[in-house]
Amino acid sequence: MIKLDDRDIKILSVLEREGRISKTELARRVSLSATPCWERLQRLEKAGLIAAYRAQIHLKKLAPHVEVFVMAELDNHRAETLQIFEKAVQRYDDIVSCWSLGGGFDYLLYIVSRDIDTYQRMIDTLLGDGVGLARYFTYIVTKPVKDGPLPLKALLASRSSE
Repeated sequence: MIKLDDRDIKILSVLEREGRISKTELARRVSLSATPCWERLQRLEKAGLIAAYRAQIHLKKLAPHVEVFVMAELDNHRAETLQIFEKAVQRYDDIVSCWSLGGGFDYLLYIVSRDIDTYQRMIDTLLGDGVGLARYFTYIVTKPVKDGPLPLKALLASRSSE
């Protein structure tokens, strides 16, 4: 693992909140001159700690839509079934995120569709395509409450004490 100091953590924290910040402003925020800040940024990117830079779209202002969380249960847990389901999930742009879970359900899906009918047609297709989906539970998002950045300082605090 790459060794991080407080400035590296601050760089990551600032970038997570403001990916389009200029390099000059980033250097100012972390109390470094431009060149050392740029070198640290390149080191963090090269180490793979920065996965991507992207915009967070304000969906409500863009278009009507529905956000749905789906708890999915497969009909069995054979490796082949898991692979088939995971490959099927990749085919649907409406499925924004999918996590494999340990415990009661097999997967948690985050879906953004134009409307409930579009969402339901997609689920019906998944059910009919023989991808192993046995049961699903739909939870419609009524309003966002919190969508924050990662707690980097807290996560890395235990690392510094080792």
